[in-house]
Amino acid sequence: MDQLNLFDLPEPPPIPKRKPKLKMDADALLRWKRQIFGHQQSVRDGIGPEQPALFDFAPDRHDADAIDPFSLAPHPWEFFDGGATGGQTCLYFVTDAAEPAPLLLYVGETKRSPEERWGGVHDCRTYIGNYIQLHRDCGLQVFVRTGFWWDVPTDRTARLKLERELILKWRSPFNKECWKWWGKPFG
Repeated sequence: MDQLNLFDLPEPPPIPKRKPKLKMDADALLRWKRQIFGHQQSVRDGIGPEQPALFDFAPDRHDADAIDPFSLAPHPWEFFDGGATGGQTCLYFVTDAAEPAPLLLYVGETKRSPEERWGGVHDCRTYIGNYIQLHRDCGLQVFVRTGFWWDVPTDRTARLKLERELILKWRSPFNKECWKWWGKPFG
């Protein structure tokens, strides 16, 4: 039997180099934001008082058209550190309120409380951090905040349905359902 010589082994194939991660510049970021703002502004323009019905029934308070994320009381986006929400189930909305183009970035729902949902690992926290950092790197204004909608269905299936309707209506770019429209530049 021939003994294997450790110094006569064939050379391993070269390790492929990783492509460098591309970073948006200020112009690309502003174009991306303008596209989202255009869609969300058209949705927002559609929000308003509806014509009274022939029979004046009470409006459905769990209707996606009844919720304007931009009108909710603002909270810091790091709300999950302070326990300020009281541990209730809700829908929450992450917005960038910087003028002239406020954006809805993310729509979420909680099974228990917002702090429990965001206290551990949550991909959106990474997206928000990257989003804020890119604005700072580009010298652009950013004002990320969170709003809460407390009047949600107690049934989780109904709550998830309402969340999905809002995500698709507003096309919030940090929700995975909307990456087909806006890409995933901050993930």
